[in-house]
Formats: sequence, C-alpha cells, structure tokens
Amino acid sequence: MTIAYFDCYSGISGDMTLGALVDLGLKLTALRKALGVLHLPGYTLRTRRITRCGVSATKVDVVVRQAREPKRKFRDITKLIQRSSLPRLAKQRTLEAFRKLARAEAKVHQSSIENITFHEVGCTDAIVDITGTMLGLEMLGIQRVYASALPIGGGTARSHHGEYPVPAPATMELLKDVPLVPCDIQAELVTPTGAAIITTLAEQFGTFPEFRCTRIGYGAGTLEFPGKTNFLRIIIGEEEGAPVDHAYQKERLYILSTEIDDCNPEIFTYLFDRLFAKGCLDAHLTPIQMKKNRPGVTLEVLCSAQLLHALIDCIIRETTTFGVKVREVDRYCLRRKQASIRTDHGKVEVKEGYWGDELIRVTPEYSSCEALARSSGIPLLIIYNSAVKEIELTYFREKKQRKKAS
Repeated sequence: MTIAYFDCYSGISGDMTLGALVDLGLKLTALRKALGVLHLPGYTLRTRRITRCGVSATKVDVVVRQAREPKRKFRDITKLIQRSSLPRLAKQRTLEAFRKLARAEAKVHQSSIENITFHEVGCTDAIVDITGTMLGLEMLGIQRVYASALPIGGGTARSHHGEYPVPAPATMELLKDVPLVPCDIQAELVTPTGAAIITTLAEQFGTFPEFRCTRIGYGAGTLEFPGKTNFLRIIIGEEEGAPVDHAYQKERLYILSTEIDDCNPEIFTYLFDRLFAKGCLDAHLTPIQMKKNRPGVTLEVLCSAQLLHALIDCIIRETTTFGVKVREVDRYCLRRKQASIRTDHGKVEVKEGYWGDELIRVTPEYSSCEALARSSGIPLLIIYNSAVKEIELTYFREKKQRKKAS
C-alpha cells in the first residue's frame, strides 16, 4: 500500500503541495488534462526549479490571466465540482476540503455556509491547488496520508477584509484538534488552502509512520526567509503490515485511567462535562471493588496526544485521585464524515462511516436530534426515529434494490 507523509516543517500551502507532488513525479501535462474537466478558464500551470539552502525543489504557479475574478460562494464552487467529470474520490475530497473551508469561514463570520462568499480561497488558484492535489494523489497511487505537527507562524497579514492575525481566523478553525508547534517566523506558514488540504487528507498527525521510503519530493513556497528553505517535503513509500488496515482509520491515542473510592458520585457529572468540553473522545466509569472491600470506580478517558496533559490536569483537579495512569493505544475505526439529511421535522446532522471507500454505516447525531426536539417541541424519540427512517431511504434503499435485482 502506497502512503505519503507530509513533513510540514515550514508549513503548508496549496502551491507547496502541488510542487511536492510534481517533484515526486506527477506529470504536469497529465495534471493539466485532468484539471480540464473542471471547465475553469483563464489560468495556466507553470513549474520552475528553486534552490534554497542547497536543496532543490519544484515551484508550481497558477498564473491567472483575468484581472478580476468573479466572487464565488460555496454553492458556486460546489456546482463547479459536482458538474465536472472528476474521478469520484478526487471529487469527494475536493468537495470536503471546500466544505471545511466554508464551515470555518461561517463560524468566524457568524454566518451560514450558504451565505459565505469565498475571496482568496475562492479564487482560481485555490480551486486549482485543491483539486490538483486531490487528482495528484490518485495519479501517483497514494492511498493514505499522514502528516507532521504544523508550525504556527506569527504577526499579521492582510486580506479582503483587512488586517488579521496569523494564522488567519478561518485557518485556526480548521486546525482545531491538530497538533501545532511554535515557530519564530513572523509570517503565514499555514494558509487556509493548505489547512483545508491537510485536514481533509491526513489520517493522523505527529510522528513518522512505519513504512519503507521510496521517493521524496520538495515543493517550494512563495515566501523567502534568510537561511530557511520554506519547502514542503512529501515522503512516499510502501506500508508493511496488516493487509486490511487500509479499510479503517488508524489513530494513535491515549487512555487515562484512575481508580477512585472516596469521591462524591455527583461530582462525576460535572467532571464529564469538563472533559468533553476540553475535547476528550470518550469517558466512562466502571464499578470495581477496591482494597479493604471499599466500592469504587475506574475512570477511563480516551484522548489525542495534544490533549493529554490538559485532561490529566482536569482529572487531578476535579476528583480526589492522587494519580493518573497513561497508556498508548491504537484505535481502528471507520473513516467518518459529517453530513445532514432532511426529515419531516427539520434538518438533522448525521455521521457517515466508511470501510475503505464503501459507505457501510450512517447514524443520526444525538446532539442534533436533541436540539431539534427542544426547538420544535416534538418528542426526541420521534425525531430520532424519523432520522433513522430517512437515512434508510436516502442512503441504503437504492443499494438494496440493486442487490435484489442482481
């Protein structure tokens, strides 16, 4: 299985990603032809070699011929992608990246994704960078993507709206739950386009995965810093090991555990609220019999590496325990995506579960059903069952009919 590790030691942007893929062997003529199905006029793709600090890299430029581009909303870009004949996976990933951008922008501007107008990220070069990256991965046969922690620059930059802090507000929304590392460079190292690409693709952030390296590509960024390359390095190779791993999302997580026998049980409700507010993935209590036959509980909390110390601090401060045990675990789970469906009572968010490329499970999001029940006055059970029925009709009826016909 071919996998790629994005070594984002200088950050990531759309042009850096395309440059690294071309450096790995992606043919520019083939990429131009593949991008032609977008029917997006007014640009040219060019490449050049750049050497910094003695290291050579590929720089890809999307040269836009139009002086002024049309303002594009999320729905405009969605139509552009959906109407194209892009390969299914590339189309799916491209739409997901722009959906992430739209949600981040909507959160920052306190708006809805339907009303968001893309400015910089809706320009032709951003569309080409994101779509070209998704196509390039398929053309190079890359099946899985991992990434390093992302360096955070500083200072300020200017956009259509005016001056903003670096990283940009929408970029920070995209980078929630992604491990970040400090950097002394006062510049934008992770662009919104780069953040959308890597958070859509990467299954895991952090340490280098176990695989046999076969090729290395370097993509150059536009900015130049004295004594630094400002390159993105993509390392590709073959993963060795369990042959079915590709069907699942594999995550390196941590379990925090402690045994407690002297804490008021009412405290645990508040503790769980605090743990989930901080971003823990799961938490539960198991009744146990402790020394001297005292009844107690085992508290177990599942979290990512970046939340490890914050959650240990929370457990120590909010309970009577004197210590927390930590163990590292691998979690294999279905790849998940968020979507929404329309029921007779309103819109409900759902969670899609993929085994490889096959959609095998869709479940209503409880919090979405609860919010709709509270706002409408309709019993929660009715709304939940309505969502389950709509899922069956929307996702699986056609699949069952095809199977029956065959």
